[in-house]
Amino acid sequence: MTCSILVGGAWGDEGKGKCITYLCDNDKPSIIARAGVGPNAGHSVEFNGEKYGLRLTPSGFVHKDAQLMIGAGVLVNPDVLFKEFEDLKKYNVKERMLVDPRCAIITEEHISRDKNSEHLAKKIGSTGSGCGPANSDHVLRSVGLAKDVPELEDYLADVSLACNEAIGNGEDVFIEGSQGFALSLYYGSYPYVTSKDTTASTFAADVGVGPTKVDEVINVFKSYISRVGEGPFPTEMTQEEAESKGLEEYGVVTGRRRRIGYFDMELAKESCRINGATQIALTCVDKLFDCARVQDYGQLSAETKFHKGKSGETYNVGGNHEMSNINIIKTLMDVFAHQKQLFDMRHGTRYFSNPEPAWKKGYEAQIKYVTDRAGHDLRYAIDASKIQNELGWTPEETFETGIEKTVKWYLDNQD
Repeated sequence: MTCSILVGGAWGDEGKGKCITYLCDNDKPSIIARAGVGPNAGHSVEFNGEKYGLRLTPSGFVHKDAQLMIGAGVLVNPDVLFKEFEDLKKYNVKERMLVDPRCAIITEEHISRDKNSEHLAKKIGSTGSGCGPANSDHVLRSVGLAKDVPELEDYLADVSLACNEAIGNGEDVFIEGSQGFALSLYYGSYPYVTSKDTTASTFAADVGVGPTKVDEVINVFKSYISRVGEGPFPTEMTQEEAESKGLEEYGVVTGRRRRIGYFDMELAKESCRINGATQIALTCVDKLFDCARVQDYGQLSAETKFHKGKSGETYNVGGNHEMSNINIIKTLMDVFAHQKQLFDMRHGTRYFSNPEPAWKKGYEAQIKYVTDRAGHDLRYAIDASKIQNELGWTPEETFETGIEKTVKWYLDNQD
């Protein structure tokens, strides 16, 4: 039994739809439940050569044996839902869909208020889907619910009960979040945010699953960042630069051109912390580097593993730490300087209670030494023992010779 939640790590457009399609097609969960705001978010799905832009139907619909559900926390526009029933007829989505009777309903009046609001449409850059006004009415206790819409009568079911019973029976449940962490009403770049929270804990509440039932939180990031609408974007690049890199994108719901920026490590760290991420999916690496279809991290080039951000900082796509090239070399020098100290001290009794064998003990001491000084866990960026073995540098050699070999090895392996 596994209950998994998938969330967007930034401002949306991270490739969640494609990740969900892949995971559900492979893992075959019994239930795929849509969480999030509502039809203001579009998920792109490509499957068997066909492309779909979805706004309410869970992206895992390609797994034909799964029950599809929309949780009570999701806003529903019946017109959007019925159109997707028609578009996805070959997948029997209509026959498999269940909507919680407590879902709030978006009306034409909500859409009109959204599009005609100077604040929402012009300043914030709303999608015009009616979600903000509908959530506002929900808070004011004046919105209509799915249970009051005759056209939805045949699709109503208690989604929370169904999900919890499935989990209790040892079945897999997949909860699909929408939009992205940085659009959260609480944690995003307020006021340029959406009309509710978009973190994993809220997605669990949207479908009525308690936090103790959740096993995995998959945080999806793109190797660069994009954003639709207004608001701050610290790592944004110019449209000209984006075009030169072949990074031109358009929103699924609005068709508006997306703003493009460099990967933002600080945003990613905050997103993982608040979402409680247990896994990370990184998409579109092949748009920046020549690594399409590579499935083994070891086959990625050094350029791919350590790629530069806006300010020249370098990110290790295999770990969760950042180090610039010059800092890696400086760290290596610190490591081997410390190694020289260890072996110059006749057994290194100042550092170890049991000094033998000195190299094996010394390596762990070096890791701690560099981590304490530089704030980085060296194992995420450099395997010092591997470097030593490949260089053939032994403690008996002079420190200066070892450093020269180390720097040459590092620079040669950046090609």
